[in-house]
Amino acid sequence: MRLLLGAEFQAFLESYSQPPSAGLRVNTLKTTSEAFQDLSPYPLSPIPWCPSGFLIEKDTQLPPGKHPYHAAGLYYLQDPSAMAVAELLNPQPGNLTLDLAAAPGGKTSHLASLMEGEGVLIANETHPRRVWELAENLERWGTKNAVILNESPERLAQAFGDIFNKVLLDAPCSGEGMFRKNVGARREWSPQRVVSCALRQHAILKQAARLVRPGGMLAYSTCTFAPEENEAVIAGFLEDHPAFELDSTRALPGAAPGKPEWVDFPGLQMIDTADKVSLQSTVRLWPHLTIGEGHFVAILRRSGNTLPTRFVSEQFQAPSIEALRRFHEFCSEHLIVEWELRRLALVGSYLYWIPPGMPALSGLKAIHPGLWLGTLKPGRFEPSHALALALRRDQARQVVSLDTDGAISYLHGDTLERSGLDGWVLLAQDGFPLGWGKRVKGVIKNYYPKGLRWL
Repeated sequence: MRLLLGAEFQAFLESYSQPPSAGLRVNTLKTTSEAFQDLSPYPLSPIPWCPSGFLIEKDTQLPPGKHPYHAAGLYYLQDPSAMAVAELLNPQPGNLTLDLAAAPGGKTSHLASLMEGEGVLIANETHPRRVWELAENLERWGTKNAVILNESPERLAQAFGDIFNKVLLDAPCSGEGMFRKNVGARREWSPQRVVSCALRQHAILKQAARLVRPGGMLAYSTCTFAPEENEAVIAGFLEDHPAFELDSTRALPGAAPGKPEWVDFPGLQMIDTADKVSLQSTVRLWPHLTIGEGHFVAILRRSGNTLPTRFVSEQFQAPSIEALRRFHEFCSEHLIVEWELRRLALVGSYLYWIPPGMPALSGLKAIHPGLWLGTLKPGRFEPSHALALALRRDQARQVVSLDTDGAISYLHGDTLERSGLDGWVLLAQDGFPLGWGKRVKGVIKNYYPKGLRWL
């Protein structure tokens, strides 16, 4: 970095003596940025490139990750520079969007908010354990139109083909942008790791390109400063994929352009490219120039017409008459929501709402093929936690409002005493659902998932 940055290096080095920035992104599926600013228990200041993003001053008494608002999915704690990626890709409501390496779900939840619950968001994670962390975060976000997969990029490209309007590859990288806040990232770094990451990124980006429809867009991002993993990867990609070009139509406040000259930096053994000037259209966020830990983003557009891509929609097993009867009884008694019956699907004992326009999954491993509504049990339907977090307060017939202390008690798994009608109740703080309880004779049994309960 001393060689690459030259006169800037000292400022870059000094940035590491500063504490890392703490960012919070508001869930605009549940509230507005303006409304949350009035509600927030923490001081906030805006992030220039993300209308729903704020710098936050942490409270040691009640950290933002331990506030009931976080459990209700009102915000996601995220590095400010990471918020730039989804803003630049800019998926629209109704798009068919793919997040290829989605865990833990920060950028995926941002995509979901920008899509406003319309269209289909496929969130994929290759790691069999991290995919459940992704599922948990999207569940808390109240995402209704997400499909969560656990597959390799190669199998996705083979199964889907070039059908997606927007594809995001937040590539696994050497993590240099994590050094300021992550001891593990510092310990794991080596020059060899940079090289191995670059090779892996080339391979994954090649598969990502197969998934972008003509006229569609592909975002490539990393949280490293290494040009081998950034400009050089994009230079190699452009050489191999003449149908793609870098898009520079959206400016990003506080961002610096890419460094095409680093592709030829002595000793880095970069790939040759015929056109390096366009690499200035990539984006670098630096910790010494702006807020955040640092990111690299390239937005690539595939040439061609923008007519809708034809694909086969998924066909799932329709619920039995008995299953539909149980679900209808639950909804009639406890909800004020109408569900389109033809969008309901039964997977084992789990009942799902399938987002319209979802492509066929073709034998791919689906963790959740849509919004998990609940489980069919002998003689009854039991609602899921995902359903509670996807509802608005006015969509439940019985809502129990909690103050902060009551909400914390509920999140610990405590039983609550509240008078009222027997049956399922939605527990909420300030009108934002936290989860289910079941009231019997004034006592509410706690149905907050045991794996999520606060210790």
